[in-house]
Amino acid sequence: MQRILITPFVVLVKFYQHVISPLTPAACRYQPTCSHYTIEALQKHGLLKGSMLSLKRIFSCHPWGGSGYDPVPKVEDPLEKKSRK
Repeated sequence: MQRILITPFVVLVKFYQHVISPLTPAACRYQPTCSHYTIEALQKHGLLKGSMLSLKRIFSCHPWGGSGYDPVPKVEDPLEKKSRK
């Protein structure tokens, strides 16, 4: 079910990567790029949390924002979370 929900968004990002991005100068300050980060965040965290992570990343990608290596956070295992309490 989750895969069905995120597929249209992944297709839009891939369209951007292959059609729009080559026409613009490289500007992303992060590794992985914001578009790759978005796809991975959607696949790992689902539509809601993945979208929120992606928007946060995109809004910080400017000259006064961050830069460098910034991977998608790992998915927390609920069982591991309970064992820490």
